[in-house]
Amino acid sequence: MARAVAAYYGGRDPFGAAGDFTTAPEISQAFGECLGLWAAVTWQLMGSPAPVVLAELGPGRGTLMADALRAADVVPDFRAALRVHLVETSPSLRAAQRQRLGTAVEAWHEDSATLPAGPAIILANEFFDALPIRQFLRQGGAWLERHVAGGQFLDLPAADPPALPAAAPEGAIAEVAEAGMAVAASLAARLRDQGGALLALDYGYAEPALGDTLQAMTRHGRAEPLAEPGMVDLTAHVPFAALADAARAAGAAAHGPLPMGLFLQRLGLPQRAAILARSAAGAGRRDQAGLILSGAERLVAPEGMGRLFKALCLCHPALPTPPGFETA
Repeated sequence: MARAVAAYYGGRDPFGAAGDFTTAPEISQAFGECLGLWAAVTWQLMGSPAPVVLAELGPGRGTLMADALRAADVVPDFRAALRVHLVETSPSLRAAQRQRLGTAVEAWHEDSATLPAGPAIILANEFFDALPIRQFLRQGGAWLERHVAGGQFLDLPAADPPALPAAAPEGAIAEVAEAGMAVAASLAARLRDQGGALLALDYGYAEPALGDTLQAMTRHGRAEPLAEPGMVDLTAHVPFAALADAARAAGAAAHGPLPMGLFLQRLGLPQRAAILARSAAGAGRRDQAGLILSGAERLVAPEGMGRLFKALCLCHPALPTPPGFETA
């Protein structure tokens, strides 16, 4: 699965109407703007360190970062302190990011491990869902691990299984996001030692759960995961509780997960979208105003992305509760 994911992102732009899927930054500019202001307030809670790394993992076309930086301009000291770094392996997407962001980006990285030292604010929108997982099938009172061989799935006795539920019913499928947990632990250790916060937004489940969530997407529809390796988008639901546990074990604090709709409402996304819509309507662009409002509704509504998607913050243990994660 890891090779297929790398091949898929390596030479294409999969985003938007002409691609395979659409992400939140492409749906509403208010999304990136709210995250930019979230980063500014979080920076103030960190003690306003200068310089500070603002990094994004898997930044797509650079849309989120462009919107975040525009919003950051309203806090001049924060904007001046920023050193923008992007973690991106795709040459074609790097080119799109370079075209959109230009000299605002200090450097690109193949891996988050090479980000420069120091306090950091890290954004990860729909990043963890694309990392490889392991799948296990409960059969005959034992766990088998699912492999890929000859273009099909093959279930074999698990040689080195992680801890799995012993009481799972026959036929149950358990997914283990070892790659995602390793990234969370590594970045948590960095935040513990050097300060800062990571904000992850993605689709997944808040508590541990059984089930097969591996899916393939192409041209905004479902596809068979093994039909065209490297040609379709492979993803799986993010186990947010496992990421939070990995971060806490590494010495960081974890806030959330909570529904993304609630998080974005607390950040004021509907209000910002309403302002943008009024401006568009006032300029005679009523169709655009409608799209702005419907996009915001899609992000926050429970029947849209608001419930399935979650928000999780990993941070230095002494950092006050970041914006949007306050307990009601």
